[in-house]
Amino acid sequence: SLSLENELTWDDSDWGSWENPDGKEDGEEEEQQSAPWLQDCVLSLSPCSDLLVIAREHKATFLSAKWRTEEGGQEEMTLTVTWSGTLSADEGSSTGRPDWTCVVVGFSSGYVRFYTESGVLLLAQLLHEDPVLQLKCRTYEIPRHPGVTEQHEELSILYPAALVTIDGFSLFQSLRACRNQVARAAAAGSDVIQPPPLAYKKWGLQDMDKITDHSSIGITTLSVFDQMKNASMLGGFHASVKGSPPAMSQYITVGGGPYTGFYYAIEGSSQPLLSHVALAVASKLTSALFSAASGWLGWKSKNEEESVQKQKPKVEPATALPVRFGLPDSRRHGESICLSPCNTMAGVTDDFGRVTLLDVARGIAIRMWKGYRDAQLGWVQVSEARGERDLATSPSMPRRHAQFLVIYAPRRGILEVWGTQHGPRVGAFTVGKHCRLLYAGHRLMGVNSVTSQGWQIHTQQVCLFDPVNGALRAVTIPFHLALSDKKSERAKDMHLLRRLTTLLRSREVDVLLDIKHPAIKKQALESLLSNKNAPVSCLTNVTRALLASLKEQDPEAVDESLLQFCSSQLKLLQLYTDVQLLLLLSIQPSFSGIEEDLARVGPVLQRYTEMNSRPCVSFAQDSSGPLPVRTFLSQLEWVNGELRVIKQPDADWTQLGSFLFWGCLSGQSPLQRVCETLQESGISPQQLLSLLLSGWLNKEKDVLKYPDAVSHLGTLLSTLSSMKGAVDESWDGQSVSPWWQQVRTACVQSESSAAALLAALVAHRVAKNSITRLAESKVCLWGEEWECVSMELEQWVVCIKQLEDVLALQTLLCLPSPQGSTGGAVTRCSVKTLLESGRGGVADCVSKLIFRQGMSPDVLRDILQRRGENEPILDRLKIFHELLESVCQRFPNSLSPDVLFAHCSWENVVQWNKDPEVKTINNHKEVATAYFFYALLSGVSAMMWQTFIVKRFSAAAFLMEKVGKAPKDRLCRRDVGMGDAAMRSFLGSSVQLLQALMEADSAVEEVSAPDVCVEEVWGGAEGPVSIVELALDQRSVHYPLVQHHCVLASLLHAAMTFSLRLKPLSLFDSKGKNAFFRDLSSIQLLPSGDMDHSLVAVRQEFLMNVLTGWVKVLAESEENGVKHSSTEDMWPSVCMELSSILQVNTDILRRHLVCELYNQGLDLRAEEVMMEVQDKDVLGSQLLVLTGQRLASSLLHSQSQTKPNMELLARLPPTLCTWLKAMDPSELRCPSVPLSQSSRLINKVIEMLPENHGQYSLALHLLEAVDSLHEEP
Repeated sequence: SLSLENELTWDDSDWGSWENPDGKEDGEEEEQQSAPWLQDCVLSLSPCSDLLVIAREHKATFLSAKWRTEEGGQEEMTLTVTWSGTLSADEGSSTGRPDWTCVVVGFSSGYVRFYTESGVLLLAQLLHEDPVLQLKCRTYEIPRHPGVTEQHEELSILYPAALVTIDGFSLFQSLRACRNQVARAAAAGSDVIQPPPLAYKKWGLQDMDKITDHSSIGITTLSVFDQMKNASMLGGFHASVKGSPPAMSQYITVGGGPYTGFYYAIEGSSQPLLSHVALAVASKLTSALFSAASGWLGWKSKNEEESVQKQKPKVEPATALPVRFGLPDSRRHGESICLSPCNTMAGVTDDFGRVTLLDVARGIAIRMWKGYRDAQLGWVQVSEARGERDLATSPSMPRRHAQFLVIYAPRRGILEVWGTQHGPRVGAFTVGKHCRLLYAGHRLMGVNSVTSQGWQIHTQQVCLFDPVNGALRAVTIPFHLALSDKKSERAKDMHLLRRLTTLLRSREVDVLLDIKHPAIKKQALESLLSNKNAPVSCLTNVTRALLASLKEQDPEAVDESLLQFCSSQLKLLQLYTDVQLLLLLSIQPSFSGIEEDLARVGPVLQRYTEMNSRPCVSFAQDSSGPLPVRTFLSQLEWVNGELRVIKQPDADWTQLGSFLFWGCLSGQSPLQRVCETLQESGISPQQLLSLLLSGWLNKEKDVLKYPDAVSHLGTLLSTLSSMKGAVDESWDGQSVSPWWQQVRTACVQSESSAAALLAALVAHRVAKNSITRLAESKVCLWGEEWECVSMELEQWVVCIKQLEDVLALQTLLCLPSPQGSTGGAVTRCSVKTLLESGRGGVADCVSKLIFRQGMSPDVLRDILQRRGENEPILDRLKIFHELLESVCQRFPNSLSPDVLFAHCSWENVVQWNKDPEVKTINNHKEVATAYFFYALLSGVSAMMWQTFIVKRFSAAAFLMEKVGKAPKDRLCRRDVGMGDAAMRSFLGSSVQLLQALMEADSAVEEVSAPDVCVEEVWGGAEGPVSIVELALDQRSVHYPLVQHHCVLASLLHAAMTFSLRLKPLSLFDSKGKNAFFRDLSSIQLLPSGDMDHSLVAVRQEFLMNVLTGWVKVLAESEENGVKHSSTEDMWPSVCMELSSILQVNTDILRRHLVCELYNQGLDLRAEEVMMEVQDKDVLGSQLLVLTGQRLASSLLHSQSQTKPNMELLARLPPTLCTWLKAMDPSELRCPSVPLSQSSRLINKVIEMLPENHGQYSLALHLLEAVDSLHEEP
């Protein structure tokens, strides 16, 4: 089979411009034309598949492989653009050292230029003045046999009628020198150092009409027979023959006339030519850099081209090389040739759609495939993997190699792999029709026989590039596909293994005995044992037969590991069978002594069972069926003659423990026989105890269904503890036993609270009986009664008390959340998790539950205050009240009211911070009244402010300062992280928090700080510091600074509530601004003394706007019949408190409020506020105008002006009439007020105005006019 690996992604979005420079085509046209442009490109892949070069006409791009990690954590390799620029490339090839890659580009002008992977020109050579047709490289190959001639590295360049070969060592030295020089020039601008000249040979290929491709085979030496044959054919009968065959360089060309030509150049017939190396100077480095702004760069300007033409180097003439022989076929024209890695075969494609396989040494065609028009070829050489047995028997034997020819037929869109020379097709894949097969044909350059020692040569890869999805896939072929079934035992064994896999379902497994190789035989047995369909009897028979066949063989020829594997698996299968056969009739429990303990914990167990009996989702694969034999075998192993349990996750231990012991616990298996079977199997008592406890603790629901399971557990524990090696014989009963400590450790770590408590009660009774018997056997001198006291029993008392507490707590945590709440999964706890969670672990769990229940602080306060009382409460709170009271009785210190309220407050803010849109902060005033210790309230509030509130609060202040008004929903979400409605609620909660902080700071000295303590059995709790401890360690806050922030919070809250214009920070001077958002415990320089009058005026205007907004909201609620809350009535008092702090005249605000209320028609509320106004004269004048506006609206601007109204207007004094006409009733928000209210208002005005007031007489005239109007029918 073949495997596709090393997938690389490719982005060709920018390369469509080659087909359409304007880029105006739509998506469908781009998709249709995505493939054709690639067919016109030259693609070349480096030997390590880490650099891909794509060139077409005047453009080239270098892409290098990079590792990229996706969001899900999966790594993949992608190709990213390393360099791109404008070239006149006809062909490209890549070679180089492992640390860098050199790209060789042949030009139509005859130049050959060498570039780095970043596009920097290293050197350029003009070796022939014809277009470059092909570039091919031959690198060092490690000889596999002593007689193989060692080949040297070489770069060959094909022109239409010439072939240039450059010595690889010379080229490598020049490239390294040029690269070092370019690096120095780029770093420091040093002088140019002339690299060594290139040594090359130039051959003029004769006797062929057209040459399209070539291949350099290397140096070959003919045998004596071939030498004499060639001499007689070339020189005739009298030809002389040299004493030793000459060394020759062989070249094969394909084209036309003849179809394939074979050239031989005798070594020494032509001296190497030395060329002058044209080094790219440092000043031209900038022209090779990629510019992201301009896209493609011009490689050379016109002036540079002209200078190059003038300085064209001397071109050496070629040495004529006639063709020795060929494959003549006048109608067939060769298109390409691909040499195999072993230099013995070559694949040739032609225009007839044939692929011909050539024998390079004999010069003949040995195989031909038809139907492969425009085929692309590649070779894969695979080495045989050596096993340990092969290395031991014949370590010096060379490994075998297989050659596979890869053919890609683009017309059919198929990729085929053929074995050579006459092998079958071993694989075929359907791929796209526009792919390119990439095969470098060489390895890394710069390696020789010395440097290759101990070096793993990189395997030549054949890759397929698909431009449609941008994937680059490598072809990998296993070696055994080159072997025939008749000649290879391994191939036959692989076939038998596949046959065994097929026959496993039909249970015909005798074929396993026919496999010869031990490694494959072991693999086949493992496959059989892991099959889920094979029955135990079948597995046992096959394993027993295989073991018998191994014992019959010669002991020296038998693989020891296979023999041990068969023996151990047979013992495990026998144990599995024995345990299954012990499923008999139920037995009666015989263990007693824990009835009192069960009666004591019975009510809590019953309530816990009720809470956990709700229906839940289960999956078919999790159903508790019999343990599969393959799972049983995978969890046990034989080590040095002892059966051990492989350490696996708890779930796996549960399965195995249930399989071994659940029959005993449920009363379906005889305890004694099961324990004897397990003891005889060799499993240690400690591991049996672990399996028993795992099965018990993880099957809690099943345990609670069987009342007799507790008695069976006691019998099992007694039996296991009496086994040899269970309890140390030197244990005296006074110290702690490791055996019973193992039980306690398992119980305190388990989250199955009920099962753990039952196991602890049973183990305590068994341990106590054991200690009593031990003491009675040692002490028989005293006849009086005595009670045994030991460290072991004290440990059990503490453990059981802890487990009882955890069971009560877990019962409370299992309380279901109200419908529609975001409760999430039930929190599971254990003794270990509570001990590791510190002193606040219990309160933290309960506070999370209270939050899930959606309980308000006042309801929680009532529940805690009624602790122990039998007052009636709501039905939905009855269960919660009972469970919470039970837990609080067990944790009187950990769940004291103040500690619980502190954790609940903190949990509420934590959950709000996760999702401010959905959740809201509790009313902190209600929370504050629940605290008894004000130091705790102060610390928790300060921590909330510093951790969660101040960041969002400052963001809200800066946002409002920036926009100058209440921001819209989009801006609130962007800067503060919540919508405008949530931000309004948040600012109100911030005000309450700061007010509670000020109240707590004022009263903190009255009550001393509480002591943080826990219950005695929980004294060993270690973990993170609790919220209470952190709160009590907080420094006391600076009251003026808290008040300063509270003022700002009130201003922000008012602006958001009534959608007012406000720049909040502009209402404070520089001292006030600098003090904001500092640590509340720090001493800041706050504003003092009289404030600037302009600043006070701005503050006054804003507070008046707040009162106006409140009056509007109040009028709308009364008009709609909506009862407004008490929080809405707070705004007048809030404004009055702020005015005293902000140095604003409070009486001005009250007068403004009275006028606004009368303006809105809320006369009764206005009269209430009027009583607090100090300056009655000014208020009277203001209300007189408002009364005039009301009267003018009734007389002058009424829709139905009646005749009496007109007559009354005519009787009015001219002064009053003129004054009324000057009034503007449009300023009234409620002009249609009953005349009785206006009459009452004018009487109030007359009472407030002194008789000597200038407008007193005007007020009297108004009263008369209103009364007259009121008397009209």
